[in-house]
Amino acid sequence: MLMRLLVGFWRMVRRYNFYRKMSKLKKGDNQMTEIIKSIETIAIQINEAIKYEDTSKAETENSSGDIQVKLDVISDEIIEKEFSKVKSIKEIVSEEKEDAYPLNENGKYLVAYDPLDGSSLIDVNLSVGSIFGIYKNSYDGANIVASVYVVYGPRVEMVVARDVVELFKLDEKKGEFIFQKELRLQEKGKLIGPGGTQKEWYPFHKEMIDNFFKEGYRLRYSGGMVPDLHQILLKGGGLFAYPATNDKSKGKLRMLFEVFPFAYVYKIAGGLAIDGKEDLLSLTPTHLHDTTACFFGSDYEIQKVLEVYK
Repeated sequence: MLMRLLVGFWRMVRRYNFYRKMSKLKKGDNQMTEIIKSIETIAIQINEAIKYEDTSKAETENSSGDIQVKLDVISDEIIEKEFSKVKSIKEIVSEEKEDAYPLNENGKYLVAYDPLDGSSLIDVNLSVGSIFGIYKNSYDGANIVASVYVVYGPRVEMVVARDVVELFKLDEKKGEFIFQKELRLQEKGKLIGPGGTQKEWYPFHKEMIDNFFKEGYRLRYSGGMVPDLHQILLKGGGLFAYPATNDKSKGKLRMLFEVFPFAYVYKIAGGLAIDGKEDLLSLTPTHLHDTTACFFGSDYEIQKVLEVYK
Protein backbone atom coordinates (compact mmCIF):
# COMPACT_ATOMS: atom_id res chain seq x y z
CA MET A 1 0.00 0.00 0.00
CA LEU A 2 2.75 2.44 1.00
CA MET A 3 4.74 1.56 -2.11
CA ARG A 4 1.72 2.29 -4.35
CA LEU A 5 1.26 5.66 -2.65
CA LEU A 6 4.93 6.52 -3.14
CA VAL A 7 4.83 5.52 -6.81
CA GLY A 8 1.67 7.54 -7.31
CA PHE A 9 3.21 10.55 -5.63
CA TRP A 10 6.37 10.27 -7.74
CA ARG A 11 4.31 10.12 -10.94
CA MET A 12 2.35 13.18 -9.84
CA VAL A 13 5.56 15.12 -9.16
CA ARG A 14 7.01 14.15 -12.55
CA ARG A 15 3.78 15.16 -14.29
CA TYR A 16 3.73 18.50 -12.48
CA ASN A 17 7.36 19.25 -13.37
CA PHE A 18 6.76 18.28 -17.00
CA TYR A 19 3.79 20.62 -17.43
CA ARG A 20 5.54 23.39 -15.50
CA LYS A 21 8.46 23.24 -17.92
CA MET A 22 6.26 22.97 -21.00
CA SER A 23 4.25 26.00 -19.89
CA LYS A 24 7.34 28.21 -20.05
CA LEU A 25 6.96 28.53 -23.79
CA LYS A 26 3.41 29.81 -23.25
CA LYS A 27 4.19 32.39 -20.57
CA GLY A 28 5.58 35.90 -20.72
CA ASP A 29 5.99 37.50 -24.13
CA ASN A 30 3.27 36.02 -26.33
CA GLN A 31 4.87 37.50 -29.43
CA MET A 32 8.17 35.79 -28.66
CA THR A 33 6.33 32.55 -28.04
CA GLU A 34 4.70 32.91 -31.45
CA ILE A 35 8.14 33.13 -33.08
CA ILE A 36 9.43 30.09 -31.21
CA LYS A 37 6.37 28.05 -32.15
CA SER A 38 6.94 29.08 -35.78
CA ILE A 39 10.53 27.82 -35.52
CA GLU A 40 9.18 24.47 -34.30
CA THR A 41 7.06 24.25 -37.46
CA ILE A 42 10.05 25.27 -39.58
CA ALA A 43 12.28 22.63 -37.97
CA ILE A 44 9.78 19.84 -38.67
CA GLN A 45 9.57 20.86 -42.34
CA ILE A 46 13.34 21.17 -42.76
CA ASN A 47 13.81 17.78 -41.13
CA GLU A 48 11.45 16.27 -43.70
CA ALA A 49 13.31 18.03 -46.51
CA ILE A 50 16.64 16.64 -45.30
CA LYS A 51 15.17 13.14 -45.38
CA TYR A 52 13.54 13.26 -48.78
CA GLU A 53 14.75 16.19 -50.91
CA ASP A 54 17.73 16.39 -53.27
CA THR A 55 20.98 16.84 -51.28
CA SER A 56 23.21 17.71 -54.25
CA LYS A 57 24.87 21.07 -54.85
CA ALA A 58 23.00 23.92 -56.49
CA GLU A 59 24.54 25.99 -59.27
CA THR A 60 24.48 29.10 -57.06
CA GLU A 61 26.44 30.88 -54.34
CA ASN A 62 25.13 32.61 -51.23
CA SER A 63 25.88 36.22 -50.29
CA SER A 64 29.25 35.21 -48.79
CA GLY A 65 30.40 33.30 -51.86
CA ASP A 66 29.78 29.80 -50.47
CA ILE A 67 28.52 27.16 -52.89
CA GLN A 68 24.95 26.32 -51.94
CA VAL A 69 23.40 22.89 -51.77
CA LYS A 70 19.79 22.62 -52.89
CA LEU A 71 18.68 22.13 -49.29
CA ASP A 72 20.09 25.58 -48.41
CA VAL A 73 17.63 27.12 -50.85
CA ILE A 74 14.73 24.89 -49.78
CA SER A 75 15.33 25.61 -46.09
CA ASP A 76 15.53 29.34 -46.74
CA GLU A 77 12.22 29.25 -48.59
CA ILE A 78 10.56 27.31 -45.75
CA ILE A 79 11.70 29.84 -43.18
CA GLU A 80 10.68 32.89 -45.20
CA LYS A 81 7.24 31.39 -45.83
CA GLU A 82 6.59 30.55 -42.17
CA PHE A 83 7.99 33.82 -40.76
CA SER A 84 5.80 35.80 -43.18
CA LYS A 85 2.82 34.52 -41.15
CA VAL A 86 4.16 35.92 -37.86
CA LYS A 87 2.96 39.48 -37.29
CA SER A 88 5.45 40.17 -34.50
CA ILE A 89 8.40 39.91 -36.91
CA LYS A 90 9.29 43.25 -38.45
CA GLU A 91 12.17 42.07 -40.63
CA ILE A 92 14.19 38.99 -41.44
CA VAL A 93 17.68 38.54 -42.84
CA SER A 94 19.07 35.24 -44.07
CA GLU A 95 22.69 34.15 -44.27
CA GLU A 96 21.82 33.00 -47.79
CA LYS A 97 20.78 36.46 -49.03
CA GLU A 98 22.51 39.80 -49.34
CA ASP A 99 19.83 42.08 -47.91
CA ALA A 100 17.24 42.12 -45.13
CA TYR A 101 13.61 41.46 -46.07
CA PRO A 102 10.84 43.54 -44.43
CA LEU A 103 7.74 41.68 -43.25
CA ASN A 104 5.51 43.69 -40.91
CA GLU A 105 5.93 47.43 -40.35
CA ASN A 106 4.47 47.20 -36.84
CA GLY A 107 6.41 44.08 -35.87
CA LYS A 108 8.47 44.07 -32.69
CA TYR A 109 11.35 41.75 -33.58
CA LEU A 110 14.10 41.31 -36.15
CA VAL A 111 15.23 37.76 -36.91
CA ALA A 112 18.59 36.81 -38.43
CA TYR A 113 19.06 33.15 -39.32
CA ASP A 114 21.25 30.56 -40.94
CA PRO A 115 18.75 28.21 -42.63
CA LEU A 116 21.00 25.15 -42.75
CA ASP A 117 24.38 25.53 -41.10
CA GLY A 118 26.88 22.85 -42.12
CA SER A 119 24.86 21.85 -45.18
CA SER A 120 28.01 20.56 -46.93
CA LEU A 121 28.04 17.73 -44.35
CA ILE A 122 24.68 16.34 -45.46
CA ASP A 123 26.09 14.19 -48.25
CA VAL A 124 28.19 12.30 -45.67
CA ASN A 125 25.20 12.02 -43.32
CA LEU A 126 26.54 14.12 -40.44
CA SER A 127 24.42 16.33 -38.21
CA VAL A 128 23.54 19.84 -39.40
CA GLY A 129 21.45 22.63 -37.92
CA SER A 130 19.45 25.85 -38.18
CA ILE A 131 20.32 28.96 -36.13
CA PHE A 132 18.03 31.87 -35.24
CA GLY A 133 18.93 35.13 -33.49
CA ILE A 134 16.01 37.28 -32.36
CA TYR A 135 16.77 41.00 -31.98
CA LYS A 136 15.10 44.28 -31.04
CA ASN A 137 15.73 47.61 -32.79
CA SER A 138 18.94 46.63 -34.58
CA TYR A 139 21.28 43.70 -35.21
CA ASP A 140 23.90 44.73 -32.64
CA GLY A 141 25.09 42.02 -30.26
CA ALA A 142 23.69 44.01 -27.33
CA ASN A 143 20.19 43.87 -28.88
CA ILE A 144 19.77 40.10 -29.13
CA VAL A 145 16.95 39.06 -26.80
CA ALA A 146 16.56 35.35 -27.57
CA SER A 147 18.26 32.60 -29.51
CA VAL A 148 17.11 29.26 -30.91
CA TYR A 149 18.99 26.56 -32.72
CA VAL A 150 17.93 23.16 -34.06
CA VAL A 151 20.11 20.07 -34.53
CA TYR A 152 19.09 17.58 -37.24
CA GLY A 153 20.79 14.31 -36.38
CA PRO A 154 19.76 10.85 -35.16
CA ARG A 155 17.30 12.91 -33.09
CA VAL A 156 15.96 16.38 -33.84
CA GLU A 157 16.67 18.65 -30.87
CA MET A 158 15.89 22.32 -30.31
CA VAL A 159 17.63 24.61 -27.82
CA VAL A 160 15.85 27.79 -26.76
CA ALA A 161 17.68 30.53 -24.84
CA ARG A 162 15.72 33.28 -23.13
CA ASP A 163 16.04 33.72 -19.38
CA VAL A 164 17.29 30.11 -19.20
CA VAL A 165 18.55 27.61 -21.79
CA GLU A 166 16.14 24.75 -22.45
CA LEU A 167 16.48 21.56 -24.48
CA PHE A 168 13.53 20.11 -26.42
CA LYS A 169 13.35 16.90 -28.45
CA LEU A 170 11.07 16.29 -31.43
CA ASP A 171 8.54 13.53 -30.96
CA GLU A 172 8.08 12.67 -34.62
CA LYS A 173 5.00 10.55 -33.97
CA LYS A 174 3.20 13.45 -32.31
CA GLY A 175 4.84 16.13 -34.45
CA GLU A 176 5.78 18.29 -31.47
CA PHE A 177 8.80 19.26 -29.41
CA ILE A 178 8.89 17.92 -25.85
CA PHE A 179 10.83 19.62 -23.07
CA GLN A 180 13.80 17.58 -21.80
CA LYS A 181 15.81 19.70 -19.35
CA GLU A 182 17.51 22.99 -18.63
CA LEU A 183 21.14 23.26 -19.73
CA ARG A 184 24.02 24.73 -17.69
CA LEU A 185 27.73 24.77 -18.36
CA GLN A 186 30.16 23.60 -15.70
CA GLU A 187 33.11 25.69 -14.55
CA LYS A 188 35.49 23.55 -16.64
CA GLY A 189 34.94 21.13 -19.47
CA LYS A 190 36.81 18.32 -21.24
CA LEU A 191 36.16 18.91 -24.94
CA ILE A 192 37.72 21.20 -27.52
CA GLY A 193 36.59 22.10 -31.04
CA PRO A 194 39.34 24.09 -32.82
CA GLY A 195 38.17 25.57 -36.13
CA GLY A 196 40.01 27.22 -38.99
CA THR A 197 42.77 25.98 -41.27
CA GLN A 198 45.61 24.97 -38.94
CA LYS A 199 48.42 26.08 -41.25
CA GLU A 200 46.92 29.58 -41.10
CA TRP A 201 46.73 29.73 -37.29
CA TYR A 202 48.89 32.30 -35.52
CA PRO A 203 51.69 30.58 -33.55
CA PHE A 204 50.38 31.72 -30.16
CA HIS A 205 46.95 30.27 -30.99
CA LYS A 206 48.43 26.92 -32.00
CA GLU A 207 50.42 26.82 -28.77
CA MET A 208 47.26 27.50 -26.78
CA ILE A 209 45.36 24.66 -28.50
CA ASP A 210 48.31 22.30 -28.00
CA ASN A 211 48.33 23.16 -24.29
CA PHE A 212 44.67 22.24 -23.96
CA PHE A 213 45.46 18.84 -25.46
CA LYS A 214 48.35 18.45 -23.02
CA GLU A 215 45.83 19.00 -20.22
CA GLY A 216 43.85 16.02 -21.49
CA TYR A 217 41.14 17.74 -23.54
CA ARG A 218 39.49 15.58 -26.19
CA LEU A 219 39.05 16.69 -29.80
CA ARG A 220 35.44 17.07 -30.96
CA TYR A 221 35.20 18.83 -34.31
CA SER A 222 32.98 17.87 -37.25
CA GLY A 223 33.10 21.10 -39.24
CA GLY A 224 29.48 21.83 -38.30
CA MET A 225 29.12 24.73 -35.85
CA VAL A 226 25.72 23.61 -34.56
CA PRO A 227 26.54 19.99 -33.65
CA ASP A 228 29.98 20.91 -32.30
CA LEU A 229 28.74 23.66 -29.98
CA HIS A 230 25.72 21.53 -29.07
CA GLN A 231 27.98 18.69 -27.96
CA ILE A 232 30.09 20.95 -25.75
CA LEU A 233 26.94 22.46 -24.22
CA LEU A 234 25.31 19.09 -23.51
CA LYS A 235 28.53 17.58 -22.16
CA GLY A 236 28.82 20.43 -19.66
CA GLY A 237 31.65 22.50 -21.08
CA GLY A 238 34.86 22.90 -23.01
CA LEU A 239 36.00 25.27 -25.75
CA PHE A 240 34.91 25.97 -29.31
CA ALA A 241 37.39 28.24 -31.07
CA TYR A 242 37.25 29.80 -34.52
CA PRO A 243 40.06 32.37 -34.48
CA ALA A 244 41.29 35.10 -36.74
CA THR A 245 43.91 33.57 -39.04
CA ASN A 246 46.53 34.66 -41.54
CA ASP A 247 44.06 34.25 -44.40
CA LYS A 248 40.95 35.51 -42.52
CA SER A 249 41.95 38.40 -40.27
CA LYS A 250 38.36 38.88 -39.00
CA GLY A 251 37.55 35.21 -38.67
CA LYS A 252 35.04 33.33 -40.81
CA LEU A 253 31.84 33.02 -38.79
CA ARG A 254 29.11 35.60 -39.26
CA MET A 255 28.07 37.76 -36.31
CA LEU A 256 24.32 38.01 -36.94
CA PHE A 257 23.56 34.47 -38.04
CA GLU A 258 26.00 32.31 -36.07
CA VAL A 259 28.12 34.15 -33.52
CA PHE A 260 25.64 36.34 -31.63
CA PRO A 261 22.99 33.58 -31.30
CA PHE A 262 25.48 31.09 -29.84
CA ALA A 263 27.12 33.76 -27.68
CA TYR A 264 23.69 34.40 -26.17
CA VAL A 265 23.11 30.68 -25.57
CA TYR A 266 26.47 30.17 -23.90
CA LYS A 267 26.23 33.25 -21.69
CA ILE A 268 22.71 32.39 -20.49
CA ALA A 269 23.95 28.83 -19.81
CA GLY A 270 26.64 30.21 -17.48
CA GLY A 271 29.55 30.28 -19.91
CA LEU A 272 31.43 33.01 -21.76
CA ALA A 273 31.80 34.08 -25.38
CA ILE A 274 34.57 36.40 -26.59
CA ASP A 275 36.44 37.45 -29.74
CA GLY A 276 39.74 36.86 -27.95
CA LYS A 277 39.55 40.04 -25.88
CA GLU A 278 36.00 41.44 -25.85
CA ASP A 279 32.56 40.05 -25.05
CA LEU A 280 31.07 38.99 -28.40
CA LEU A 281 27.74 40.61 -27.52
CA SER A 282 29.46 43.98 -27.17
CA LEU A 283 30.29 43.98 -30.89
CA THR A 284 28.52 45.97 -33.60
CA PRO A 285 28.70 44.62 -37.16
CA THR A 286 29.69 47.00 -39.93
CA HIS A 287 27.36 45.21 -42.37
CA LEU A 288 24.83 42.38 -42.26
CA HIS A 289 27.34 39.66 -43.16
CA ASP A 290 30.23 40.89 -41.03
CA THR A 291 32.42 38.22 -39.39
CA THR A 292 34.50 37.91 -36.25
CA ALA A 293 36.88 35.61 -34.45
CA CYS A 294 34.99 33.77 -31.72
CA PHE A 295 35.56 31.60 -28.66
CA PHE A 296 32.73 29.91 -26.73
CA GLY A 297 33.17 27.91 -23.57
CA SER A 298 33.17 27.42 -19.84
CA ASP A 299 34.77 29.96 -17.53
CA TYR A 300 38.05 28.05 -17.19
CA GLU A 301 38.71 27.73 -20.91
CA ILE A 302 37.76 31.31 -21.75
CA GLN A 303 40.04 32.63 -19.01
CA LYS A 304 42.86 30.68 -20.65
CA VAL A 305 42.04 32.30 -23.99
CA LEU A 306 42.06 35.76 -22.40
CA GLU A 307 45.47 35.08 -20.89
CA VAL A 308 46.86 34.20 -24.33
CA TYR A 309 45.09 36.93 -26.34
CA LYS A 310 45.43 39.87 -23.90
